[in-house]
Amino acid sequence: MKKLIFAIIILSGFMYFTLAQAEEKLYTPQEVVESFAAVPGKVANHISMEIEKTKAYQADSWAEVKFRWMGFKEKFLSN
Repeated sequence: MKKLIFAIIILSGFMYFTLAQAEEKLYTPQEVVESFAAVPGKVANHISMEIEKTKAYQADSWAEVKFRWMGFKEKFLSN
């Protein structure tokens, strides 16, 4: 039993060190500058996309409220 537990510990340690090694990526100064230069464009694009999504959502929700209000109005005016 002790040998089995010892073998499992050794195998799991071996698997950990062979499979879980992360590759280190070195970034060049040019890559860093390009990524920092792209940030303002990405932020502006994200904000404009969020504004467009908000406008579409508001248009849909107002159309639904208008439809419900018309039904509500017709319901009480018909009596």
